Amino acid sequence: EQAANTPAGDWVFGFNYDDTLLAERRHPTRAELDAVSTEHPVVATHVSGHMMVANSAALAAVGIDADTPDPEGGVIGRVPGSSEPNGLLEETARLPLMSRMQDISLLDTYRLMKSAANEYAAVGVTTAQSGGVTPELATGLSLFSRLGVVPQRLVLFPFETEFGETLYNGAYDPGDYATDRVAMGAVKLVADGSIQGYTGYLSHPYHTPYHGDAEYRGYPSIPREKLFAQVAALHRAGYQIAIHGNGDESIEDILDAFEAAQREHPVADPRMILIHSQMSRQDQVARMKELGVTPSFFTAHTWYWGDRHRDIFLGPERAAVISPEKWAQQYGVRFSSHLDTPVTPMAPLQAVWSQVFRQTYGGDVLGPEQRIGVMDALRAVTIDAAWQVFQEDNRGSLEPGKFADMVVLSGSPLDEPMNMRELQVEQTLIGGATIYRRP
Repeated sequence: EQAANTPAGDWVFGFNYDDTLLAERRHPTRAELDAVSTEHPVVATHVSGHMMVANSAALAAVGIDADTPDPEGGVIGRVPGSSEPNGLLEETARLPLMSRMQDISLLDTYRLMKSAANEYAAVGVTTAQSGGVTPELATGLSLFSRLGVVPQRLVLFPFETEFGETLYNGAYDPGDYATDRVAMGAVKLVADGSIQGYTGYLSHPYHTPYHGDAEYRGYPSIPREKLFAQVAALHRAGYQIAIHGNGDESIEDILDAFEAAQREHPVADPRMILIHSQMSRQDQVARMKELGVTPSFFTAHTWYWGDRHRDIFLGPERAAVISPEKWAQQYGVRFSSHLDTPVTPMAPLQAVWSQVFRQTYGGDVLGPEQRIGVMDALRAVTIDAAWQVFQEDNRGSLEPGKFADMVVLSGSPLDEPMNMRELQVEQTLIGGATIYRRP
């Protein structure tokens, strides 16, 4: 339908398909997207955000064909028995398509940002953190902040792959993008993929073999030696670092790399952020405390993918300890919670609820021993989230001298915690000024 209403030659994008929910239990193919249109480049993005499927026109537009080798940290899916691409692009193999997706007009960017800002305000978001920006996106968000299109405070993580040498040669200046409401934050690296995409890097094989390979454990997006070098260079340069890591083998590499960087160049309060930290083992959580690493857990995984993590990807034992926030508490590791939007909808109370109950979509409780209390879960999306990005002196709690950023709810999450997701945001205020009031 979208292709029929789009001029020939223009790109058509679809988002958030989930192969485990399709009748065939597989990814779409290049041929199937060719059936949608041969006159448009067509791209469908997996719900994890870590893979895409492209039709022939889209592959041709970015120069991917049978002679294109797999890039470092990525895989180009192939038609069985040949080297011809089948349309599936995993991890770094999808980056050329991601660049095309970001190639939109300033007017379209304005419309998207205004819509997103309104949606975020309606669910009570006062500070939003972008998990990885390009220089162009950082410039656009800075502009829209100055114009008042985006009223929220923003903390932007520059992608190492996008800012490149400017991070090391002195050309990068966070002040180029800063406004009274925009700050540049930790430099972002991506060390592996996603569990539900079979690209998270595990120490033991997936529960259900991927493509019949009983030994398959996923793979790193950055080779271990290169990760060590990048972390060391960024650490020496004085940056806070944020690294995406889902699988426990990836987390091991990340912790090893950061430990080596700290040994070479000690920093008293580094707050290296381990994004997702989904498969953290207990011994790894203990190391986080020793190293000054702070995880940002995606605990809503329990709701959106908990049943499938248990039954398909991980098996019951490993699934029960995804996002192990209770272990973090026991070891004194401070953490935040996030939703990874647009992977899941922006709904802060869902993040809080999932930490408290760890209930799956199917109604089971996934690892009850990892549940935490309501107040602790609220801290993970307020003061502890602010602390994680070095903003605790001005936001995250209501205190004299801090920004008067706050949300008025229709009731207290403490009264009936199980029903907190039904609470309405009555008012969202930033700096004491109302940016949203429920109609």
